[in-house]
Amino acid sequence: MSQRFQQLQNWLDQCPFLKETDFSMPVAASSDASFRRYYRIEVRRPHEPEATCIIMDAPPEHEDCEPFVRIAGQLNQMGLTVPVVLEQDLSQGFLLLTDLGNETYLHRLTEASAEALYTDALNALVTLQTEGHNAAESLPPYDATLLNNEMALFTDWLLNTHLDITLSATERQVWREVTALLAQSALSQPQTYVHRDYHSRNLMVLDKDNPGILDFQDAVKGPLTYDAVSLLRDCYISWPSEQVTEWQRQYFLSLVQARLLAKDEWKGFVKAMDLMGIQRHLKASGIFARLYHRDGKEGYLNDIPNTVQYIYDMAPKYAETRALASLLESKVLPVLPMSGKAV
Repeated sequence: MSQRFQQLQNWLDQCPFLKETDFSMPVAASSDASFRRYYRIEVRRPHEPEATCIIMDAPPEHEDCEPFVRIAGQLNQMGLTVPVVLEQDLSQGFLLLTDLGNETYLHRLTEASAEALYTDALNALVTLQTEGHNAAESLPPYDATLLNNEMALFTDWLLNTHLDITLSATERQVWREVTALLAQSALSQPQTYVHRDYHSRNLMVLDKDNPGILDFQDAVKGPLTYDAVSLLRDCYISWPSEQVTEWQRQYFLSLVQARLLAKDEWKGFVKAMDLMGIQRHLKASGIFARLYHRDGKEGYLNDIPNTVQYIYDMAPKYAETRALASLLESKVLPVLPMSGKAV
């Protein structure tokens, strides 16, 4: 038994919420791309049905639980379904949470289930962006520095480290011009509450008040289309472009109804979302490479082809990003197998 696990058990023994209960040994529930680990326990009280809780183990030298606690409270006040914090010890990095189950959107999604699940997820997103207007002011800004640092992950980790690709002086200039454009496009959008990782692995399927929303601790105030493109052009699952466009239109009409956009902004909205997707997928593909080379998490390598494919699909659509498509064609695609996860 590790020292950290013993520390966790000692904390559970002292939690007021678990007083006068019989609870099981923590069992690993999941892990993510951070240093956080999750455990599930069964909790039994006299004359009550058995329940389960989730423990977040976030070593304080690597992770700060405070944003999770604060943002969970904000999202709960908006009427969104998130884990409720039952107990917390920020100094040790332990949280005891309500359990939203173990069926993710990714696990449930099929052609038959997709319409209802995405409708729920898009409705929840519009709630976040309307009800979260005031709370967004308390969040860090998704500013040019952050946007550019994220895109640099593509060159630093996917190109240089993973694929051993070095850009020429001309190619570096192309890169600078394209990334400057992408950052400016993001900053010119309406700025709103952004979950920042709103996709099929972080949404839980619930019988009531669907979806359950996880992994929101990195929320920022940022571009309106960011979470929508994370959801509809998901790194972990892809859909036919016609279907994505239909969901995109559904989302746009909801934004118009909520007075976040005007009816005549459809074309600009589509372009903004396409460019936002390029920025996100540059970041994500770089992160997947970093998770392998720095953190030893091999499984994310399987998601790089699908993620790069999104960039290659979008970049040729606009004159300002065609040079990026050419760069992918000449440098990346020849050495990166392209096989996405389509439904």
